Amino acid sequence: MSMKPKKFSKGVKDFSGKILKILSKEPNKTFNYKQIASRLEVDDTKSRNEIIKDLKILASKKQIIETEPGKYLVIAQSQDYYEGTIDMTSRKTAYFICEDFEEDVFIPTNNLNHALDGDKVKVYVYNKRKGKRPEAEVIEIIERSKTEFVGVIDIQKNFAFVTTANAKMYTDIFIPKDKIGEAKNGDVVLAKIEDWPKKADSPFGSVIKVLGRPGEHDTEIHAILAEYGLPYDFPPEVEAYAQQLDTSIHPNEIAKRRDMRNVLTFTIDPKDAKDFDDALSFQKLENGHYEIGIHIADVSHYVQEGTILDEEAYQRGTSVYLVDRVVPMLPEVLSNFACSLRPQEEKYTFSAVFEINEKAQVTNQWFGRTVIHSDQRFSYEEAQHIIETRGNSIPAEISLTGTEYIVPDPIVNATLKLDELAKIFRRNRLNNGAISFDKVEVKFNLNEKAEPTGVYFKIAKDANHLIEEFMLLANRKVAEYIGKQQKTFVYRIHDEPDENKLMNLQGVISKFGYSINFKSKEAISKSLNDLLVGVVGKKEQNMVDTLAIRTMSKAKYSTDNIGHYGLAFDYYSHFTSPIRRYPDVMVHRLLQYYLDGGKSVSEEVYEEKCVHTSNMENLATNAERDSIKYMQVKYMQDHKDQEFVGVISGVTEWGIYVEIIENKCEGMVRIREIKDDYYTFDEKQYALVGEMTKSLLQLGDEVIVKVKNADLIKKQLDYHFIRKNE
Repeated sequence: MSMKPKKFSKGVKDFSGKILKILSKEPNKTFNYKQIASRLEVDDTKSRNEIIKDLKILASKKQIIETEPGKYLVIAQSQDYYEGTIDMTSRKTAYFICEDFEEDVFIPTNNLNHALDGDKVKVYVYNKRKGKRPEAEVIEIIERSKTEFVGVIDIQKNFAFVTTANAKMYTDIFIPKDKIGEAKNGDVVLAKIEDWPKKADSPFGSVIKVLGRPGEHDTEIHAILAEYGLPYDFPPEVEAYAQQLDTSIHPNEIAKRRDMRNVLTFTIDPKDAKDFDDALSFQKLENGHYEIGIHIADVSHYVQEGTILDEEAYQRGTSVYLVDRVVPMLPEVLSNFACSLRPQEEKYTFSAVFEINEKAQVTNQWFGRTVIHSDQRFSYEEAQHIIETRGNSIPAEISLTGTEYIVPDPIVNATLKLDELAKIFRRNRLNNGAISFDKVEVKFNLNEKAEPTGVYFKIAKDANHLIEEFMLLANRKVAEYIGKQQKTFVYRIHDEPDENKLMNLQGVISKFGYSINFKSKEAISKSLNDLLVGVVGKKEQNMVDTLAIRTMSKAKYSTDNIGHYGLAFDYYSHFTSPIRRYPDVMVHRLLQYYLDGGKSVSEEVYEEKCVHTSNMENLATNAERDSIKYMQVKYMQDHKDQEFVGVISGVTEWGIYVEIIENKCEGMVRIREIKDDYYTFDEKQYALVGEMTKSLLQLGDEVIVKVKNADLIKKQLDYHFIRKNE
């Protein structure tokens, strides 16, 4: 690895961009050609003459001004300077993302000037004239997106360098000998960038943590977390603080709450759930209506503002659900015990209680702190069995206890009525324009070593929709209650889809006979729903679901309520999962504060918290996605000799992406390795076209493939192309 300083070639003829960068960094200072030459580290006559010439040209273009003979000052043309973020490509070029531009602005490699993916930067944009493709040069790095990177260390005699598997990280990190720490050659480490000298090819850094040997399970899982700056354990002082909390139920605290311990209450959760943060209560009223309570763990009772426990929860923002483990937002004493609404235990809760008639109309509502006693814990499978059979006998094969048992009639009747009301809620939502995303979730059967032994798919059924609809009801009504008071609140918002992305989706789905109706917002929603229903069970379902989701804006937290497009709600918040989401804790606190008559809080303070928790949610989502990809690669390592039927899920100029139908594992077939013809990429057809046979390989085609390479470190699968599956 070369550590020599880079100087500008004496053959370079145009210094304009570099001159503007120098002058822009110190906009109030004048420079002569000698000072600029010194900054550029050139001293030959030819280069100096070029600098003098370029200064005259820039002055004639009114980009700089000659304040006195031979002295120049940049003209503050704010229309040419912008702040935004860097989006790196895998080809060492980047795009500048900024709201001032409809399309992202291209940044060539030599204009990056040490900027990395996600960095907040200031750029100079040129070629802005009509018909020209605008390009940008980074003139200042305002804020690094991240400074810690996971990679494999290569230790030389007098130094080392860390190389990452991230395709968007275009440089390795130089590690001086005294900053290698305990790392051994070939270890996976977490390295921190500390400096990037102007003349250096690579940033300088230090090893801050050794994660283990490449390919080992815990090493790779910890590497996924470290890559996104996510912790995998709690600081000892936070654990100690949580352990000393009083988690017992006290009569004096019960007296401050609505006592609902005698109302029929139960939970429905995944069979492997460790924490139960929501419960439903049910009773029929004398007027024939139903009183239904959505009871949520009262986390804010234990997690008090200003404590180290609260600070830790806020920094984490969310629990992280990896394939083989959960990294919780709260220590286990709270998440799995004190705050978990376990059966036959009294618990403090924060509740939304509704009076609902037979038409699923809310006629009355109440919000506040309660105490409950859960009578029964159900898995989704058990609740689904009750709904499907309308009976009260749970067979041993799906029973949580492993033995057959009888569910009391009141709970069966409550479950069936809740299901009936939930179906009306769901139908009304979809009729109002809500998008029905029921994307298939990939799950793994793991052995005792956390190795994948099989793949299965999680599909939402009536029991899942039952819980979902009542959680949506609580979230919507809480947000509506505060929103109509026009007080600062934490909303969950979702903007309308980008029309350009919808047009791209239209281009893909038309290959399968589907279309989007662009006449109105309602027409778009309806046609998206028709599409998602139409692909259920088809070979292209997962691909179309994924592409449809990508057309959507990202949901996020904000104090500025623009509504939730995907759910078709004018008001929406997150109230129902405070064990695993910090925004729900904020919502609980704000709701209680306003119930107590508090005045509107600072919008600025809470918007900052919304931005932070939205960012942490995105990091957690990326880590979860990486852990699934890692498990898919690990699973496919053991199936290298097996032929699979897959669907072409992506087509590019360098090859095709193929998703295996039976396990959803996606990998790449490189174009040069498809041997039956010479293929070229046809962008209009989303296809590779054989030059001799005119054979097409296009989106949705079934093909036969085998595993060529399964790279655990890069989390990447490469496939051999066998043939089309005619």
